[in-house]
Amino acid sequence: MDEMSFRTLYDVQQLLKRYGTFVHVGKRMWDIELMFIEVKRLYESQMIDKKTFINAQLVLKREHRIEEEKEKDRSK
Repeated sequence: MDEMSFRTLYDVQQLLKRYGTFVHVGKRMWDIELMFIEVKRLYESQMIDKKTFINAQLVLKREHRIEEEKEKDRSK
C-alpha cells in the first residue's frame, strides 16, 4: 500500500473507506473506538503495513483523548 499521512480522524476514515469500511455509529467516541478495531483488523490481515497501522492508531488515540476531555467538561 502506498503511504498515507494521518493527521486527522478524516484521514483514518479515508483509509477505512479504501477497504470498504464505513463507520458511523452516531456518537463520535463510539466511531473512534470502532475505527480502532477496524484498523487493527486491517493490520492483522496484512492489508496495511506497520507504519500505516501505527500512524492511524496515534491519530485515533489523540482523538479519543480529546473526546474524553469533552465528556469530562460536559459532566462538570
